[in-house]
Amino acid sequence: MTDSVLTNDARAKRNVTVLVIAQALLGAQMPMIFAIGGLAGKQLASNACFATLPISMIVFGSMTTAPWLSPFMQKYGRQSGFMLGASAGMIGAMISAAGLYLGNFVIFLIGSYLTGIYQSSQGFFRFAATDTASDDFKPKAISYVMAGGLVSAIVGPQLNNFASGTMSYIPFLASYLIIIGINLFGLFLFMGLDLPKGNRRAPESVAALPAPRSRKEMLRDQAIIVAIIVGMVSYALMNLVMTSTPLAVVGCGYGTEQANNIVTAHVLAMFGPSFFTGHLIARFGVIRIMSIGLAILAAAGFAALAGVQLADQAAAPSLFSFYAGLVLLGIGWNFGFIGATTLLASSHAPQERGIIQGLNDLLVFGGVTVASVASGGLMNCSGGAAIDGWTAVNLAMVPFLTLAGGALIWLTFKPKS
Repeated sequence: MTDSVLTNDARAKRNVTVLVIAQALLGAQMPMIFAIGGLAGKQLASNACFATLPISMIVFGSMTTAPWLSPFMQKYGRQSGFMLGASAGMIGAMISAAGLYLGNFVIFLIGSYLTGIYQSSQGFFRFAATDTASDDFKPKAISYVMAGGLVSAIVGPQLNNFASGTMSYIPFLASYLIIIGINLFGLFLFMGLDLPKGNRRAPESVAALPAPRSRKEMLRDQAIIVAIIVGMVSYALMNLVMTSTPLAVVGCGYGTEQANNIVTAHVLAMFGPSFFTGHLIARFGVIRIMSIGLAILAAAGFAALAGVQLADQAAAPSLFSFYAGLVLLGIGWNFGFIGATTLLASSHAPQERGIIQGLNDLLVFGGVTVASVASGGLMNCSGGAAIDGWTAVNLAMVPFLTLAGGALIWLTFKPKS
């Protein structure tokens, strides 16, 4: 970039600070919902196979929102898009709370869909961190923003534990009331951003830029294709396993508090490495870090399946096997997803971000939607016991890891044009 405004890292660091706070506090609602969404769905649904449908609706909301939210931000600015997302999250939590109060599964699903609009906007925090950053600072900016999730990993599940002690006559209702307040705070927080206002009021500067490539042209770009595949596989597999975890833990005879603690450990592992992931990418290269991420995801599945095998002589897999699998799952997601985001951010021009970032998140969250729907079916309908479903969920990782690994090999060895 030649524009000095876009390479002012003092400005970038201010924006990163706001985005880290947003990731930490507003982001806490996502581990809250992922920990209780399947349990609330099982409570409301007429068929246990639909228990994870509320999580699927959130991800479906993210998938269908990204294609229009990204161009909206390109035109009106990130700040407007983030405030829209927080508003949707607040309204979604209100409707979900109403669904719980009325015992109505359909209303609860509608609220979940609107929560997906917030989740989609949160997904753009990582891209917003690069909008005013220099090329050297970009991978670090992405990592710092993602590291804000470390706080959300602690705060979210603990807020669930606090909420479980109040309004116990309607399980999970208090958690959604807390989420309403979190999103209201976000509306004020985003006023502190100093990001480009979008293309709406700068026709001369926009006209001076080269015309963006079409979607078809960008999807011929080798780096973009691989970034999308690795991002999609990393996020989808993380969601596939994490969505099933509370059901598996409770189904194996443990309590909801233990399920919350395992989710806490998982989300800590998702975001904790972010303090150094950007530095590792700068030192060793993005392809190596993505490859390591996929290998760790494979190790997560192996740890979970090893716990199942050891359970042949016991009543259920040990809590240690759940912790080990979910911690590895979080670290693998971090390396794979931050690596894919960095690769994508370096593979397109600023005027192309409204197209390619929206398309990327459409495809990524499309894969996550399929994974979350499959998660409920695999977990609840793959045998008579929770341990059978947990086995099916972890075996389902194999073909997708093979796809992503093949894509990285293709990127590594195919001659560059």
